[in-house]
Amino acid sequence: MGGKCRILHQHHLPPLLRLPRLRYAAWLCMLCAGSVRAKNAMNIMLTNVVDAVVGSLSFYIFGFAFAFGEGARSNPFIGTSFFALNDIPSSSYGYDYSFFLFQWAFAIAVAGITSGSIAERTQFSAYLIFSCFLSGFVYPVVAHWVWSDSGWLSPKSSNLLLGSGAIDFAGSGVVHLVGGVAGLWGSFIEGPRVGRFDAFGKPIPIRGHNATLVVLGTFLLWFGWFGFNPGSFDKILVAYPDTSDQGNWTAVGRTAVITTLAGSTAGIVTLFGRRLLVGHWDALDVCNGVLGGFVAITSGCAVVEPWAAVVCGFFAAWS
Repeated sequence: MGGKCRILHQHHLPPLLRLPRLRYAAWLCMLCAGSVRAKNAMNIMLTNVVDAVVGSLSFYIFGFAFAFGEGARSNPFIGTSFFALNDIPSSSYGYDYSFFLFQWAFAIAVAGITSGSIAERTQFSAYLIFSCFLSGFVYPVVAHWVWSDSGWLSPKSSNLLLGSGAIDFAGSGVVHLVGGVAGLWGSFIEGPRVGRFDAFGKPIPIRGHNATLVVLGTFLLWFGWFGFNPGSFDKILVAYPDTSDQGNWTAVGRTAVITTLAGSTAGIVTLFGRRLLVGHWDALDVCNGVLGGFVAITSGCAVVEPWAAVVCGFFAAWS
């Protein structure tokens, strides 16, 4: 092949890059289970399973259509076709079933982030409805705004931000911000966990019951982020090493490096920052810092330079 280049299309990606994204929910479940008290571990695992099974049906019936349903009545706010995957075009002309699976993994990730935010304070029946609403309506509508060709924030149709639109390559805003805001409102409405404050209103630290699960879940999520970020390419230009092309980065490899740099920087800044502020090292804080760095770089991982990933990770550690 020499110095030639070739294009690898979406159907080549699932075995190598997209399967980690489908496992993201399991690894997030592991992280959340280790972060709560032992008596609530089974409940948090149940909510994550519910996210997957309920999210599958709600995203199938309504969600995919609201997110990517284009047609004669398409508009910048919400999709209007492909309900229950009816008349979805073939891969030769647009979307296909693997794209649905790809986006479903995003939808249940949003719900999983929210379940971790409101852990230990939610009735299961209420969460069941909440999860269905998130994956079937809330995430799809925001995804339509940014990732649909007709969305009002889409780089393909928006004149915002000097004509560039909103660049969210793999979901910093569409996935993680949506899940975080939903969790924030859920926490605000439900109030603090039982036992969080003493009789005088002084906060009582509540530590998770299994730090091993948290650390293991963090490392597995690190691997899963290579499904989130590099796996979000529609097409990948691969330069084969030869003479003048020797050492060239592929688009996927570059994005993976940038993702790693941001997470690692956030982790080490958190490590020393917590040491200076509270006087001791804490593995759980470092895990949170690493994940925060990944979240921060997810939107721009395909367009920024490696040095910018380090800067992004530094500021993410303090957020």
